[in-house]
Amino acid sequence: MKTTPYLSFNGDCRQAFERYKQIFGGDTFQMTYGEAPPPPADAPPPPEGCGDLSAAADRIMHVTLAHGQEAFLMGSDMPPGMEKKPGGISVAVNCDDNAEAERVFKALAEGGTVQMPMAETFWAERFGMVIDRFGTPWLINGIYKQP
Repeated sequence: MKTTPYLSFNGDCRQAFERYKQIFGGDTFQMTYGEAPPPPADAPPPPEGCGDLSAAADRIMHVTLAHGQEAFLMGSDMPPGMEKKPGGISVAVNCDDNAEAERVFKALAEGGTVQMPMAETFWAERFGMVIDRFGTPWLINGIYKQP
């Protein structure tokens, strides 16, 4: 079993994933609401509160940031009539070296809010917490300390 974080946005998903691609590398694959196939003629109306999807034609319906065949992050803009709500979840990134952890932290902190600066902790040589400019909380770990 494998999990992949799926992030929700209120209209800035495209910009967020462009930034994440710069930071983490990989390739993005995306579809806008306007590119989605139309529903079948006999489909029931969308659930109440979904709103008119044609108003969101340029918004991202789904995006994947992948390294080869491995999805790293996924996300979308919320459909019209719905909005992103705080969810009590953070994305943890575990780096193989401390320099990479510092680079990732610094890049995510640009325009964001540092919750805990990068520092040594009892479990890792480097650790920091940041909320990026798109509102996503991140936990960045460097090299883990041996028990």
